[in-house]
Amino acid sequence: MPAPLTPEDVRLAVRAVVVHAAEEWPNGPLCRNDGASYPCRLHRWGRRVLETHGLNERQIEALIRHGNPFVHVPFPFPYTSSGAARTDRPVATRGQTGRVVAPGMRPAIRPGGPGRPVAPPATAPRWPRAS
Repeated sequence: MPAPLTPEDVRLAVRAVVVHAAEEWPNGPLCRNDGASYPCRLHRWGRRVLETHGLNERQIEALIRHGNPFVHVPFPFPYTSSGAARTDRPVATRGQTGRVVAPGMRPAIRPGGPGRPVAPPATAPRWPRAS
């Protein structure tokens, strides 16, 4: 039975796939970090961990293109889809502010909406500036 993944495993796997990405050379792709044939051992391990964690191929490729080895991947990962369309996933809806809001979440309403006066900011000058 495989050991369960920890947040540290996922963090290290993201670093492994980003740092050990492919680099094109005349004789074929090589690992950017150690020059081994691509994919090197650490890149393969990182992909395996991220796939076990629930990321699909597109998401892993997006992490590599992003290029930040310290990017945060939520733990546990919320969606474990393998790229196929899922019907059990909730569909996002538009809230009052026009932004996409997940179901069950209230859209953020900024103060000063219709019918609600807002005090001027404390840093506003009391007289017009002479320019």
